[in-house]
Formats: sequence, structure tokens, C-alpha cells
Amino acid sequence: MKIDVPELVENVLAGSRMHIARALTLVESSKPAHRELARDLLRRLAPHTGNAIRVGISGVPGAGKSTFINAMGSKLIDEYHYKIAVLAVDPSSSRTGGSILGDRTRMGDLANREEAFVRPSPSGGHLGGVARATREAMIIMEAAGYGVIIIETVGVGQSEVAVAGMVDTFLMLSVTGTGDQLQGIKKGILEIADVVAVNKADGDNAGNARVAARDLSIAMKLVSSDSEKRRVPVLTCSAYTGTGLDDVWKAVLDHRAYLEKDGSLVRRRVSQQREWLWNMVENEVLESLKTDARVQQAAERIEAGLGTEATNALDGASKILQIFAERVPELPWARGEMKARS
Repeated sequence: MKIDVPELVENVLAGSRMHIARALTLVESSKPAHRELARDLLRRLAPHTGNAIRVGISGVPGAGKSTFINAMGSKLIDEYHYKIAVLAVDPSSSRTGGSILGDRTRMGDLANREEAFVRPSPSGGHLGGVARATREAMIIMEAAGYGVIIIETVGVGQSEVAVAGMVDTFLMLSVTGTGDQLQGIKKGILEIADVVAVNKADGDNAGNARVAARDLSIAMKLVSSDSEKRRVPVLTCSAYTGTGLDDVWKAVLDHRAYLEKDGSLVRRRVSQQREWLWNMVENEVLESLKTDARVQQAAERIEAGLGTEATNALDGASKILQIFAERVPELPWARGEMKARS
């Protein structure tokens, strides 16, 4: 089906759910022709973005991220009258490349709301807990008028840091009994958290949650001993009963106000644009390297030689890069085909 980018832009700006879904599919496509159309789409939508509250949510498996987002999203719609977009990332199989994409099932209440748009995407092997096109998807959802953009990461633990370079506030969910209160000593994922919440603080587990929050608060002091820096709040909440959700959202808004007050929000978003720039450069180079026929033919011969020890990895890498360098002038982005259309 022919894609009319100006028409797609017009309908996305009008909030058409069907066209939003088409736009998201377009930016997620890896086909060269689609990539160029996606760039044109994003150029046209970019001026209509920048006002949404961007929140990244991560945590260990079992922390209840999807259930939390379902409860928090419903509250934000009912009580704060926001339009909510959720970009949920599911892990992809390292063997088959497939993903279950079950987040919509766990966010059933939110997914059925007209004021919400829940989009699960496969990680596709992309590192950092996010999908390849998560940044692009955020632009589409902001341009479509969604005031809160929530990114739910894969949920694998310490490596989930990429989302912090995309959002205004990074919220880490924890639960009791996982030892997460000790992770602050490692200066891992807690080092980049802006708000920490211990979920499932209900019933018999409420007391344990308060103890875990206290331990995490102590761990946060180990992450940063600078008394002049903002102290990261550690809260308790229950997605099941709704207890504490208002406090968590207030902490998110307080953090945004803190960033706006000293100009950090603008600097953070400029830094994120810089990071996105180099991310796109790397993606284009890697995609060209993987898809160029001559490079792939040489790579197959070199890989076969590795098995018989006719060559080694260092020499093989040098040969592949040499062939790639010779091919660069012929590649689409080297011929200027990524330039904005007049």
C-alpha cells in the first residue's frame, strides 16, 4: 500500500488511532524504503512535540510493572484527565527473534480506554531494555496529543539504562525480598533512578515493603553523598489497592518541576537529541554493513575460514571493514538520500 506521508502526518496530528498505528508500524520497519519515509514523517511531526511528560519505568521481573502502569494510567485519566501513551517493550527470543507481546493483556483496563494508547513492541535484541524505534514512537505519540508518555522496559535488571536517555523521569519499581536494596552499592540502575517505588505494599507484605523502602533509601545515600544534590525519594505503593499511587505521581511531577526550575529539563532533552543523533548514525552504518551484498559474501568466506583456522578474527574484521570502506560511496546515505526532501 502506498504511503502518503503528508496525509499520514495530518491524521496523526488529528489523533486518528488507525493512522497512529500505521505511523508506529512505519518507524518500526527496517525496510530501506520505509526508513526514508519514516524520516520524512518524523521531520514533519517533530515541531509538534516537546510538551509531554516522559516517564520511563523499569524494575526486576515480577516487580509488577505492567500492573502498576495499568493502575497508574487509569488514575491519571480519571483524576488528572491526561491522555496516556504506553510504549511497552517485550523481550525477543535470542533463538527465534519472536516476542509474546503480552503487555496489552496485563494492561486490559488501560488498553480499552479511549484516552489511552498501549503499544507493545519487541526489543529485537536491542540492548538497554528498549526497542530500536522507541524514540521515534515517542515523537509520534507526543504529536498525536498524548500528554503522558510511559515507556515500560523489558525488565532484566542492571543493564536497563538506555531508557534514562529518552525520558524526563526514570522511575524504578522494586519489590521486597529481591535484594534490590543492595544494588545501590554497585551504583547500577539505582544510580540513574529519579524516583524509586517499592510495589506490592499491601496486606501482609506492607510492613516488609516499608522495611525495603528504608533499606533502599539508605542505599541511595551510598550512590550519591553530595548533600547539595536532589535526594531521590523512595516510596511504597500498591498497584492492586491503589495505595501510594498519588504519592508516586506527585514525586514524578516534583522531579519535573525541579528540572524546569534550574533549566535541567532543556539541557537533558538537548543531550538526549545528541545521543539520538549518534544512535541513528550507528544504526545506519550497522544496517548497511549487515545488508550490503558484497560485504556479506566476503563475511561468509571469512567466517568459513574461522572454522578451519585459515584466518583469525582480527584479520577477518580488517578485511570486512576494508571492503565496507570501498562500498561506502555507493551506499544510500553516502549518496545523500537521507537528506530532507524539498
